[in-house]
Amino acid sequence: MASDATLRAMDRPRLASSSHFARTLGHARGAASVAALVLSTAAPSGTARAQPRTQPAATPAAPPRQDLIARGRQLFDDQQYEESIQTLSAALLRPNNSGEQRVEIYRLLALNYITLNRREEAESAVRGLLALEPGYALPASESPRFRDFFAAARERWEADGRPGVVKPSEPPPAPVTMAHASPPSADPRTPIALSARLGDPDRRVAAVKLFFRSGSRGKFEQQGADLTGGAARATIPASAVRPPLVEYYLQGFDAGGLPIVSRGDAGAPLRVAVPEPSKGWVLPAAIGGGVLGAAAIVGGLALAGVFKGSSPPPSSGGPRQGTVSVTVSE
Repeated sequence: MASDATLRAMDRPRLASSSHFARTLGHARGAASVAALVLSTAAPSGTARAQPRTQPAATPAAPPRQDLIARGRQLFDDQQYEESIQTLSAALLRPNNSGEQRVEIYRLLALNYITLNRREEAESAVRGLLALEPGYALPASESPRFRDFFAAARERWEADGRPGVVKPSEPPPAPVTMAHASPPSADPRTPIALSARLGDPDRRVAAVKLFFRSGSRGKFEQQGADLTGGAARATIPASAVRPPLVEYYLQGFDAGGLPIVSRGDAGAPLRVAVPEPSKGWVLPAAIGGGVLGAAAIVGGLALAGVFKGSSPPPSSGGPRQGTVSVTVSE
C-alpha cells in the first residue's frame, strides 16, 4: 500500500493543474472586469474613438386630425390671430365642408382680418360669405366695429353686382391643383429648396406662400414664393432646419388674398425629418500606460476571448511557471 507521502506526490501534478486553471480563470474574469470598467468610465486622455454611425432618420408620426373650425375659433378668442387665420385657411380648403361650415369659416376669417386691420383680406372674406348666403348679417350683439365693416362691405359688393354668387347657368370655376414632392430628410442647419407646379387653367392664383416651423408646435412663419410660369419656388431657411423635424406647407392665394389651393396645410403639414448629427462614442482604455481600442476590448475580451493554459511538469525545488495566452478576435 502506498504511503501518504507517495499519495501526496502523485496528486501534486493534478493540484498544480487545478491551481493553474483557477489562476487562468481569474485572469479572464479580471480582463472582463477591465472591459466593464472601460465601458463605464470616462477619462480626459488615453481614449479610443469608435467610428460614428449615422442613425436612420425616423419620420415622426403626424398629429391626429382635429376640428379646425373649432380650433380657429378658440385661437381667435385667445387673441392668437395669425394662428387662427392659418388654421381657418386650412379648414377652408377641406373639400367636404358644408355650406354652413364655409359661412362660419369666412365669418371667423373676416373677424381676424378686421382685428389685424388687414382690410383687403377682410373684404374678400366678407364677399366669400355673402356669395354663399347673400342675406347674412352679423348679430346685434357683435362688436360695432365688426358690424360696421360688414355693412360697408355689403354695400360695395352689391354695387359691384354681387360677384361670386354662382348662377345655375354658369359653370363653376376650374379647380386649381398643386403638385409638389416633399424631401424625406435634410441635414441640420441646411436650407431646403422646394418647388411646386400649379395646374391653374383660369389663372386664379395670384400668389404662393411658404409656411414653415421647427418642430410640430407653434405658429408657422411665412414667406413669399417665386411664382413664374405656373412654377413656384421657395426655400426653408437654414435657421429653421433643426432636429428632429421641420414642418411646412405651400398655399396659393387668389387676388383677394384668400387661399384656393395648397399642398399640406396648418392642420396637416408636410414633414421633413432632421436627424441629430451623430457624435459617435468615446471609451477610455488606458491599460498599462498604453491605449487599447475599446472595440477590441468589447469584441475580444467580452465576446470572443479564447483562454489557453499550459504548465510544465512540476520540478523539485524551484518555482513552477505557467503561461496564459489570450486570443482576441474582432
